[in-house]
Order: sequence, then structure tokens, then C-alpha cells
Amino acid sequence: MKRVGIGVIGAGWWATFAHIPAVKSHPNAELVAVQSRERAKAEKIARDFGVKHACISVEEILALPEVNAVIVASTPNIHFAQAKAALESGRHVLIEKPMTFTAAEARELVELAARKKLELVISCPWHFTAHGLEARRLIQSGALGEIKMISVLMTNPIDKLLRGVNTSPTHGMADVYVEPRHGSYNDPAIAGGGQIYCQVSHAAAYLTFLTGLRAAEVFARFDRDGSQNDIYNSLTITLENGAFVSLASTAATPLAERNYEVRVFGSKAILQLELWRGTMTLVDFSDKRTEFPPLAENEIYPAQSPVLNFIDVISGKAPNGSAGDLGLASMEIIEAACESAQTGRNEQIRPVRAAAVNDSTTSPGKKTAVPASHA
Repeated sequence: MKRVGIGVIGAGWWATFAHIPAVKSHPNAELVAVQSRERAKAEKIARDFGVKHACISVEEILALPEVNAVIVASTPNIHFAQAKAALESGRHVLIEKPMTFTAAEARELVELAARKKLELVISCPWHFTAHGLEARRLIQSGALGEIKMISVLMTNPIDKLLRGVNTSPTHGMADVYVEPRHGSYNDPAIAGGGQIYCQVSHAAAYLTFLTGLRAAEVFARFDRDGSQNDIYNSLTITLENGAFVSLASTAATPLAERNYEVRVFGSKAILQLELWRGTMTLVDFSDKRTEFPPLAENEIYPAQSPVLNFIDVISGKAPNGSAGDLGLASMEIIEAACESAQTGRNEQIRPVRAAAVNDSTTSPGKKTAVPASHA
């Protein structure tokens, strides 16, 4: 079988930590080219990782006939233009989160990939854990009954990164090949925003991954804590079936106390996941408790899995485990949350299905248009 030729756009911290090693480890892939804006940096990365082509532009990578898929790992402000160019040129695309700056951009990429019959993968490692896959199967099979409420607490110690105080993202990682550029995480014009774009993008996509449901309404509050970026987020989301979601997230937390707690409340059972700890428990309404085997440390956050799946999908060996539509679902929540935080209103994305509407003290807001961080 011919190997998949991969080009990496934006060969920075995360690409060199996760994506490039994943490509290099896959027997059906060849890392053909890496791109960085600085020629010397691109050449060093190419030399160190044994890559034939060192490029400084997207056009250079897309001009290479042996490249038939690209990984877009650049800063969020250029995700859309780069992914669109790659798709238009007939290349499959894996795109880092946050997918784009706006939901309209994300939707355009999803529709373009569909028209071109190309694979579009959003890089969300949580979608590939054994617990995540089993949780999705249980929920979508009806084992929990009707989903009525979800509670999410997500924390990760990157507040200094978002504040621009310390650009090191290592938080416990022993080997960092290259540090991110200043502004990549703390300049809203580059990153889109703070915690909402950088980390809630994970949790927002995970809601649709687990349930198959999209958000209908979002009410949000942000606390910037003296920063130009949001550091604390509180979101109340109504899913399209009428279920309520409470999502709290912050970047200000000690490394030893980071949390990713997901509680799914159904009419038949409750599912409890502790993603950072690798545990999952199902408790049904007869008090039967099922403890699933805990994940090994290297299974908790499988950083290379999106790229490995991307290659397998292109090779016809696996289904798309993190389709671009999940990135779109995430961007709808992010965009509506930014608008709500600015206006103080409940923002409507789509109607709640009529059969699911219960008594409510909130009224739908207007359709959201532009994230608050870009207004």
C-alpha cells in the first residue's frame, strides 16, 4: 500500500511534541514536509526529524505532489485560511483546536470537505480514549435513558500561558523541543481568546461526541482576572433535546489538582467520568454500580491518537474518530458563549426540539454573529 504523504503546517510546540512523532511512528505514513515561518527554524526541524522538505509557506507545501494530506497545527487565527487552501487543493486535513475563529468558518470547512469527498479531522485526543468511546456507546445506545442533565468541570494549569506571563506550556512535560511564540496563546488576535478558545474547545466538542446532540442555547459569564483573556468560564447550555449542561472551566489551578469531571444524568442511570484520572463509573437507578477498569497513565490523554486515526482513515483502515463536524459543534458553543458574555443575554443557536421543551424562565436570545473577543 502506498504510504500517506503528510505535510505539517505550523511545526511548533504541539506539532513537534505530538503530531510529528505520531506521523513518524505510523508504518503507512511518510512525513514529507514541515512548515515554519522562519527558514532556519523550518530547516532545523526538517533536519532533526529527518524530513525531506523544509517550507516557509503553505503554498510551498501544497506545491509538493507527494503531499496528499496536511496537519494544520498553526495558530488559530490562520487555521481557516490554511485548511481551506489545503481542502481546495484536494488534500485531506487534520486541524488543531480551536478549529477556527467563527462557526461560519468551521461550517464552511465541513461543507467544503464533504463536497470534495475529503477527510476532515479535528484534533481532540479525548475522543479516542477507551472510556470516551464506551461512554458514547452507552449514551447513544439508550443505556442511560433520556439525557436530562450534564455537569462538566474542566481545569488545566495554563493561566500563565494565557496571561503572557510565562510562555512555557510544559506543565509537567519533560521534553519540549520548541517553545511557542509569544502571543500564540495570550494575544486574542492570534488565539481568539483565553480559556474559552484554548480549553473549553475540548469540552464543547466532547458534549456532541458523547451525546450526538448539538447546543441550542448558551448563557455564559467570563472572568478575566486582570488579563486581556478569559481565565474563568461558566456556561449554561441547553442541548437540542432540552437537556441542561453546566460547564465550568478555568486555567488557574495547581498542576496536581487539574480536573476534568463529566457527569451525565439520564432517566435510567448516571455516568461519572474523571478524564484526568482515567476513571469511569455507571450507576443505574436500582443502585447497581459498574466500575470500569481505570486507564493506564499513557491512555488518559492519547496525544498522538488524532494523527494516527487521520492516517488510518485516509488509508481506509478506520472510521473518522473525530470528524470536523465536532469542531463545528464546539465553535457554535464558543461563539455563542463569547456573545453572551458580552451582551448578558441567552444566545440561541437553534431551536430546542418542541417535544423536549419544558417550563423555562429564560427566553431565547438572538442568533449569535461574532465572538465577543473579536467584536
